[in-house]
Amino acid sequence: MSQEDLEKSRDGLHMEHTPSADSNDARIAEYSPAEQKSIVRKVDLRLVSTLGVLYCASLMDRTNLGSAAIAGMTVDLKLIGARYNIITLIFFIPYVIFQPPATVVLRKVGPRVFLSAITLFWGATMIGFGFTPAWDVLVGLRIILGVLEAGFFPGCAYLLSCWYPRYQLQKRNAVFYLIGSMASALSGILAYGVMQMKGLGGLSGWRWIFVIEGLLTCIAGIAGYFLIVDFPELSKNSWKFLTEREAAFVVATIEKDRADAIPEPFRVGAYLKNALDMKVWGFAWLFMLTTTNSYAIAYFLPIILRVGMKFSLAKAQCLVAPPYVAAAIVMYAQAHYADKMHLRGPVVVFNAVLGLIGLPLLGFTHNNGVRYFGVFLATICANANVPAVLTYQANNIRGQWKRAFCSATLVGFGGIGGIIGSTVFREKDSPAYRPGIEACLIANGLIIIIVALMTLRFRSENKKAEEGRKVIEGQQGFRYTL
Repeated sequence: MSQEDLEKSRDGLHMEHTPSADSNDARIAEYSPAEQKSIVRKVDLRLVSTLGVLYCASLMDRTNLGSAAIAGMTVDLKLIGARYNIITLIFFIPYVIFQPPATVVLRKVGPRVFLSAITLFWGATMIGFGFTPAWDVLVGLRIILGVLEAGFFPGCAYLLSCWYPRYQLQKRNAVFYLIGSMASALSGILAYGVMQMKGLGGLSGWRWIFVIEGLLTCIAGIAGYFLIVDFPELSKNSWKFLTEREAAFVVATIEKDRADAIPEPFRVGAYLKNALDMKVWGFAWLFMLTTTNSYAIAYFLPIILRVGMKFSLAKAQCLVAPPYVAAAIVMYAQAHYADKMHLRGPVVVFNAVLGLIGLPLLGFTHNNGVRYFGVFLATICANANVPAVLTYQANNIRGQWKRAFCSATLVGFGGIGGIIGSTVFREKDSPAYRPGIEACLIANGLIIIIVALMTLRFRSENKKAEEGRKVIEGQQGFRYTL
């Protein structure tokens, strides 16, 4: 952004003055509404679809332990006591630690090289899972996987938020996450099919799950090198994507919406100063509480269906799918109306309420039909809130490096939620898994409280801005999205 676009405010911060929503930017005006929609569709098909497929591989690779466990891994690797919980949670320690630097590297190196490289490398690591001789080796491989995957989800969230205006974003976040959640839906069915390779090459069925899914991830990583696109201002250089004029149109729409399309020079002090903004941590806590639910379900649903509800192996693998399909439908419908109505917090609260209804049905009733209905509600709650919280945060911050920092802290706290979710369901609590259910109930209750507190603050700040007593996020005219 040029220096003349910036003006020093009285408190020493830079305050950006941007065109009003009804100003006529030539880069936007040269396209008719139909042509503008065509450009956005082109971005959707290339950007959201590619990242969604890669996230499909990511989610499948980090959560396939449940399928492998009931396919014989527990017996072969002697996963007695807390060993399974250790294997699941160890992933999240490097996953949390390496996220803040990873988003900086993504911005410097570029998303095409960075995201495709880490995908290829973690796919190779996943293949190694299939040849692990002992459980402690698997722990080491999970640590490597955590390092490699640390930059992926925050990188994708950051990249998506850079491409879309605030009130077009939740639908795209939902489709991105929806494609990934389809992986969770189909992974059980895929795992059951792959298990039939048992004995081929002298490998057990659970080993083939890791090998085949790792190979698919490697293929996705190689394809991603050609298909992932750069940030909007550099996208004209992406392979067979936007023209220079189309890229300028996208940049102009972002500038018109929030004036942060072009990154300011990176300074460590300014980057870390974003940690002083309390709402950053409010969003991070929301995501941590959300992923406590989503990871608990992803890791333990096959085990709950098999051990807790006494379904056969085939049924347990296949019954994972319908709740995720339902979650995908609800997720997209919510995103459509949330974008249209400019609502974020109420959607997050609604999903948390679904969890407060569904989890007791799953944990405290005895009829399998009722318990399985509870699985539907809990799965919808856990998964629909991921894009909802991502968008809630993205709509209420400005600046490229603040966006990068917030993506890292948000998803980093999501990793802490993964640690919680991977430890609260314990084998000794079978078949009711009461402590795990109670932990997820508490998480959903806290989500409602945090959203309520943030809504009160945002209303107060918006009122001050309307009265001319405050400039929000350094931009005249910017308002918090409730």
